[in-house]
Amino acid sequence: MADESNGAQVAAAVATDAEVRTPAGKKRRSPRPQKAAFEPAQSKTPAAKRRAYTEQEKSEKLKLIATQVSDGSTLKDAIKSAGISEQTYYQWKGAAKPVEQKGTKGTKPLPAGDELADLVQLEEENQRLRKLLAEKLRAENAELRKRLGLD
Repeated sequence: MADESNGAQVAAAVATDAEVRTPAGKKRRSPRPQKAAFEPAQSKTPAAKRRAYTEQEKSEKLKLIATQVSDGSTLKDAIKSAGISEQTYYQWKGAAKPVEQKGTKGTKPLPAGDELADLVQLEEENQRLRKLLAEKLRAENAELRKRLGLD
């Protein structure tokens, strides 16, 4: 068992050790250096400012490039002279094609009055020619069956 007088001495010793361990002034830590902000790697020449082109400007530049290529210039030179990158050219060209195809595949725009009359006339002629062709093929088929003795 522990001696009561001995317990008082231990308590006094613990109190004096606590006073010794706590420093007079709190030690200050230098602040952490801030992390560098993310900056994309820049090439030797600064990139040109991004510009949004209207649909009309895009189509004009595509037409300009097409005419320069047809005149004998290389595609790369024509793209550079238009002031756009090759990626931009191909993106614009790819975006322009589906728009043109959508107009022809899906619903067709209604033709004007004269065009509508011509269209109706052509459809009637088409039906007449199909019937005539079908009759000729039936007759030819029947003749071949007779020759082969299948009838």
